[in-house]
Amino acid sequence: MEKQVKSKQRVTDHGEVFTAEREVKAMCDLVADECLRIDSRFLEPACGDGNFLAEILTRKLTVVKSKYRKSSYDYERNAILALTSIYGVDLLSDNAANCRGRLFELWNKEYTSVCKKEANDEVRKAAKYILEANIVCGNALSMMCVDEHQQDTEQFITFPEWTFPFNDARIKRRDFRLDVLLKENPDDENYDGQFKLFSDDAMNIDNWMIDPQTNELVPKPIREYPLVHYRRMSENG
Repeated sequence: MEKQVKSKQRVTDHGEVFTAEREVKAMCDLVADECLRIDSRFLEPACGDGNFLAEILTRKLTVVKSKYRKSSYDYERNAILALTSIYGVDLLSDNAANCRGRLFELWNKEYTSVCKKEANDEVRKAAKYILEANIVCGNALSMMCVDEHQQDTEQFITFPEWTFPFNDARIKRRDFRLDVLLKENPDDENYDGQFKLFSDDAMNIDNWMIDPQTNELVPKPIREYPLVHYRRMSENG
């Protein structure tokens, strides 16, 4: 039987109860088409040790394998793309660390199985770098990172957007504040101040910019990184 509770104390302190595998699969089935899109992004705001994210990644990697297993390069790049689409937040640092480890082991098992002798540690390092950025320890209600006592810090939760803009081996990273991403368009006439639990600073016009293609207000990245081969993305810092 699956273990859904680590300890009674954790349930009391944090309301921590893990979702059973049957329910995880059933809920993922509700968005089955999105789970099968390699680049479709998923965010789990209370990810625990990754029950939902592991199921989603498994489904994505099944698609990658079915489409690209005959080419190590194509499989490798698309397996990296699948990994970049998985995001999670958890209040407890051990859960966040366990989630990263679990997702990496799942990803690496498939990568090694398909690419065999062509699998290499440079790509594994890139995978770990992605997970370190995509799975964070924070408070998904306040949108702030937390300290070792699960208390909010002054640091906003930020997530990277990973893209392959030229559909080759070069990857682009842009970091965004989560609270800004989840805000409605501040220029929208229908905006009536929802999401009051988020920081009011998210609506600061300095956090937004005009998209040159659509001429709409969109979240402004807090940092952009130069294009780099996905195997060397960790060199960007």
